[in-house]
Amino acid sequence: MIVQACINGARSRDFHPRLPLTAKAMAGDAASCVAAGAAELHIHPRGADGRESLAAADATVLAVRQACPGTLIGVSTGAWIENDVARTRAAIAAWRELPDYASVNLSETDAPAVMELLRKQGVGIEAGLATTEDAERFVTLADHGRVLRILIEIDIPDLPAALDEAHGIAAILERAGVRRQILLHGVDGTVWPFVDLARQKRWSTRVGLEDGKTLADGTVARDNAEIVAAAAANFHSTSMS
Repeated sequence: MIVQACINGARSRDFHPRLPLTAKAMAGDAASCVAAGAAELHIHPRGADGRESLAAADATVLAVRQACPGTLIGVSTGAWIENDVARTRAAIAAWRELPDYASVNLSETDAPAVMELLRKQGVGIEAGLATTEDAERFVTLADHGRVLRILIEIDIPDLPAALDEAHGIAAILERAGVRRQILLHGVDGTVWPFVDLARQKRWSTRVGLEDGKTLADGTVARDNAEIVAAAAANFHSTSMS
C-alpha cells in the first residue's frame, strides 16, 4: 500500500495557483510531496509553452530525480499528449533520462505497441484500466503479467456508478488470475471515497492536483503536499489499527 502523488496531469494553469508546470516547479513540488508522505510520483512533463510534452520528459525526470533521490518517478504516455501515434512512439524511443515507469491507457488503440516500446526501453508499465472493457482487453494480452502494476482509474463522476465500475474491473482481474499490485484512484468528487476504498482493500492509491484539488471535507487544499499528507494519514491510521 502506497500513496502516489499525481502533481499536475493535464490540468490548465488556472485550475489551482500552486499547479506545477515547469521542471523546476515540479521538482520542488515533488520534494514537498515526498516529505508529506508520497512514496512515488506521477508527473506529466510540460514543454516551454506549458503544454504536456513527451519530448520534455528527459529534463523533467532529471530535475525531479535530483530533488527526490531514490523515489520512483512515473510519467504519462497519454495519446492526447502528442496526438499522433508516430510522434508518441518517437518521443518515447528518444528518452534518455528514463522514468522508472510510465502509465499506458488500455483504452487507447496503440497501447500494446507503447507497452512493448517501454519494455524495450527498460521502463516499468502501469496498465491504466478505466472501464471493464479496458480490463477485458488487458487480460487478453499475452504479456499482461509483465507490468509493474494495474491502475484502476475511474473518471465517472457519479460515485455509485464509479464504484460499480471499479469493482467490475477488479472482478475481471481476479477471474483472470492477475496478481499485480493495484492502485485505485478517482477524480474530483470520487477521489476521497476511492482513497477509503483502496485502504479497505489494501490497495495503493494516488492523490494530487491531477485528480482533484480538495481535501476530504471539500475545502480547497493549499497545494499537493497538503493533499498527500491527508491521504498518507488516512493510510497510516489503518496500518496502526
